Amino acid sequence: MFNLLLLTSKIPLAENVEKIVSWLTDNWAGFFGAIQAGGQAIMNWSNSALGAIPPVILIFALTIFAILISGKKWSFPLFTFLGLLLVWNQGLWSDLIQTTTLVLLSSVLAIIIGVPLGIWMAKVNTVDKIVQPLLDLMQTMPGFVYLIPAVAFFGIGAVPGVFASLIFALPPTVRFTSLGIRQVPKEMEEAADSLGSTAWQKLFKVELPLAKSTILAGVNQTIMLALSMVVMASMVGAPGLGQGVLAAVQKADVGSGFVSGFALVILAIVIDRFVQFSNVEPAQQEPKSTLKKWVGLITTVVLLISMVGGLFHSQQQSKKSVDLVYVQWDSEVASNNVLAEAMRQHGYQVNLTPLDNAVMWQTLANGQADASVSAWLPNTQKAQYQKYHDQLDILGPNLKGARVGLVVPSYMDVNSIADLQQEADQTITGIEPGAGVVAAAQEAVKDYANLSGWQVQTSSTGSMAVALDKAIKQHQPIVITGWSPHWMWQKYDLKYLDDPKGVMGKSETLNTMTRKDLKDSKPDVYRVMKKFKWQPDDMEKVMLDISKGSTPQKAAQTWIKAHQKQVDAWFD
Repeated sequence: MFNLLLLTSKIPLAENVEKIVSWLTDNWAGFFGAIQAGGQAIMNWSNSALGAIPPVILIFALTIFAILISGKKWSFPLFTFLGLLLVWNQGLWSDLIQTTTLVLLSSVLAIIIGVPLGIWMAKVNTVDKIVQPLLDLMQTMPGFVYLIPAVAFFGIGAVPGVFASLIFALPPTVRFTSLGIRQVPKEMEEAADSLGSTAWQKLFKVELPLAKSTILAGVNQTIMLALSMVVMASMVGAPGLGQGVLAAVQKADVGSGFVSGFALVILAIVIDRFVQFSNVEPAQQEPKSTLKKWVGLITTVVLLISMVGGLFHSQQQSKKSVDLVYVQWDSEVASNNVLAEAMRQHGYQVNLTPLDNAVMWQTLANGQADASVSAWLPNTQKAQYQKYHDQLDILGPNLKGARVGLVVPSYMDVNSIADLQQEADQTITGIEPGAGVVAAAQEAVKDYANLSGWQVQTSSTGSMAVALDKAIKQHQPIVITGWSPHWMWQKYDLKYLDDPKGVMGKSETLNTMTRKDLKDSKPDVYRVMKKFKWQPDDMEKVMLDISKGSTPQKAAQTWIKAHQKQVDAWFD
């Protein structure tokens, strides 16, 4: 009876959480908008300030600070110098700066909130009993979950990344502050009381100094947890090294993923050691040196002069800014990088942000980006079109002749979906779970009787490409969710399976869409978007260059150089 009641009377927990988030989004839009605007302004200024310092000056300055803070331990300064040089050499300096800004801002907010809360918990047991379960919830909830309300409240970009990182990384600072205050010897507190200290004097002159080491250990853990959120935060458009790791995972690019991940490790070790060396007991500190003070002061002045000079120079060279969003599919990487490189050649500052399929449409509908050329219609992104089409401008196809379907190597003895029986272990290898072609494949499994017992195995675009390459090299059967244009059609001998029931849809077009008010606010950008058109062969050429190891930027520049007149016509 009890089991029956549990099964038939499901508590609508998910529905209620959805209602709360919707209510907050609708009724507190102004509040969240102000935080988004303020937070983004702080992030932009911080990135500009740190980015204005020439890398070589910042690397030498950090190495000098490492020498000053670590004393005679040369391993840390040497690691700082060589590690940061390696990051610069790999072309990841800008990403490193953006990641550092995101992590530091998250950590500073965690300290501002966490230290007072930890003190309160230490002083009042009731507060401790209420907050401890909340901290457990914050620390054990999967970090991905925080991204959902973060996008709903703040849209995409660095601010939702900071929000999600703050929630995940806050607990250690709170817990260690509470622990540090509770561990202050009672004799010291009684001595302060006997001398007539007020509560504030006792806190700032006795308890906090004695708890400093414990609190800094918590802050160190908070910084490390914020760094661990960088890759997840990149899924909602947070810039930095996380986007490099995420792109590598989606493309199964082991080399690029390792380089971006190793840069994160270098950053984590450098920050960790700076915090550790600043948390040395007074008795273990070296005698203060006048020379060290002057070296530190001069280094700081050089940094400030470089920063101011860099900001002044960049202000003079500021350009018209355009924010493009896209899905991290091979076809969209090609088209967006070609458009971005072409716009940069014509004096625009272009910000490219890869997003999840649904988030891309939501972002444009909310007016938080300018445009996208990645709308696959009428089938692949049909659900998003139906939900958002009246909240944005669809400018029409930029590429015609696209198609999606089930694809097999030509050596397989099947020509139609209806021919499939036991091939490929009855598995269709798909891409990301939210992709329209995957949803169509799942519909095909339901509609075709001969596919009873088949499954659609979702993965990523890169993983699907790796599986296809491996199967073809071993002459093994494989069925994938494919589409064209795609570089795999030039690299492999493939064929679409006929679709008698039309489940996978017919021809597709790639469309350009913009936010509603782009025509009025940036008419020149709107005109470029409307004129941007190219052919499937063009896209496949760029995609093939990228698949052979060229960077998206380099492949786009190569194609633009060979089609300069066509590109210039987009800007007439």
